[in-house]
Amino acid sequence: MTTHRRIEGRLVIATHNAGKLREMRELLEPYGIEAVSAAELGLPEPEETGDTFIANAIIKAQAAAQAAGLPSFADDSGLCVDALGGEPGIYSARWAREAGDFPKAMQRIETLLQDKAATDAAARQAHFVSALAVAWPDGHIETVEGKVFGTIVWPPRGDKGFGYDPFFLPDDHKLTFGEMSSEEKHGIPADGSRALSHRARAFQELAKLCLRA
Repeated sequence: MTTHRRIEGRLVIATHNAGKLREMRELLEPYGIEAVSAAELGLPEPEETGDTFIANAIIKAQAAAQAAGLPSFADDSGLCVDALGGEPGIYSARWAREAGDFPKAMQRIETLLQDKAATDAAARQAHFVSALAVAWPDGHIETVEGKVFGTIVWPPRGDKGFGYDPFFLPDDHKLTFGEMSSEEKHGIPADGSRALSHRARAFQELAKLCLRA
């Protein structure tokens, strides 16, 4: 039987992404966890060589835990578009880097969808994935994964959130992630049926394992 470990005290958030850092801090805040980012500690970003979201989250969490000597919390997330065979998937951030920024990456995805004549909602299905990993310096690891399903919309809508949020419309909602406040997107505190985003849903599972008494 697996013994889960509670997160207590100081925690490193293993990211250099300001948007992810903000969301993770918002999710952790109700639990009284003192969070410091890998960027604030000057930790290097490890090469993400995994072939799954979970594998890459573990790589980032373990690298930060060993470098800082503290429990470390990492996310690996991305957008998977059905008509593109699940791309960009684990390469979501890479697509943005290669394109120059996220708006250009969204334009690339839209062009590929147009090339496939994917113009109606049924042909533009997609989902976000968030894998969370917590690693301790002694090697203990906890992992969870969350998903949220929806549709790619064009043109992108909203200037909230970050990344691919402006052109992802979650199922049964009228606002894109880019149009939602943090409370609307995550259901903060992310508990029960209020958790909407992929990151909030993953965090809800992590909280059950590691944060709640």
